[in-house]
Amino acid sequence: MRKVYYIYNPQTQTYDRIYPTVRQRVMSILRRLFIGMGMGAGSFLVLLLIFGSPSEKELRKENSKLRAQYNVLSHRMDEALAVLQDVQQRDDNLYRVMFQADPIPSAIRKAGYGGTNRYEHLMDLADAELVINTTQKLDLLSKQLYIQSNSFDEVVEMCKSHEEMLKCIPAIQPIANKDLKKTASGYGHRIDPIYGTTRFHSGMDFSANPGTDVYATGNGVVVKAGWETGYGNTVIIDHGFGYKTVYAHLRDFRTRVGKRVVRGEVIAGVGSTGKSTGPHLHYEVHVKDHVVNPVNYYFMDLSAEEYDRMIQLAANQGRMLD
Repeated sequence: MRKVYYIYNPQTQTYDRIYPTVRQRVMSILRRLFIGMGMGAGSFLVLLLIFGSPSEKELRKENSKLRAQYNVLSHRMDEALAVLQDVQQRDDNLYRVMFQADPIPSAIRKAGYGGTNRYEHLMDLADAELVINTTQKLDLLSKQLYIQSNSFDEVVEMCKSHEEMLKCIPAIQPIANKDLKKTASGYGHRIDPIYGTTRFHSGMDFSANPGTDVYATGNGVVVKAGWETGYGNTVIIDHGFGYKTVYAHLRDFRTRVGKRVVRGEVIAGVGSTGKSTGPHLHYEVHVKDHVVNPVNYYFMDLSAEEYDRMIQLAANQGRMLD
């Protein structure tokens, strides 16, 4: 039913009927139309906020799947890093030990990426922390795999040269001493024969007649054949692979600097030069510039029983001959 409008007339004290113009009618219709459209749009927005659009629902579902997948990837990265750490430990403590090689420093294995923030472009992503954390693990895994791959390449090369290394490692006594009677003093703290005080003895002494043959204990190159203070006439052989041997108090030289010698080759004669109280050979083994106990390097020369006896003789606390 059409609405009828009236207005009060104070002069006649009656209500006069109003007849709206066409413009007023049009404006009224438009006003109602816009109010209706506004209410409809508002209701639509409220429904979108509460329930979301189909595309938003699909996006939320996809984001949930991606988040779950990133969590799975992050967990698998942790497992891969744990496996790689086990491989690294075996590399350092088994493979490299077998070939007398230094382990790879932890600072190199664990080194990260320096410079600018390489993950800055990921900061604006949803779940940025999860994405960046997973990406960091992937970068760390990639770098450590590269380092480990290079390490295995080195181990392969060491395997190839293993036969040569076995020829070069000091492995026999430096003089003929099968009955072990020439063993005079071992490695460790001993009483100085001149000063009577206790000091560290960095090698083993073998008592023998002057001129007794002295042998190279492994293949190598003679890097010194001359006088050394305290040691007298001295021969030093560089065997490669970090090994050197020292032969001191010699009477004469039977080799020369630069000569390549083989295990068992005569290089000198026993003497009593330098700081010495009698004819003997002072013998040292150095590994990577650190002096070590020579008793551990006679494995090609002694049986198990002889080796046992040698250890007992070498451990005596008697006086040195130098």
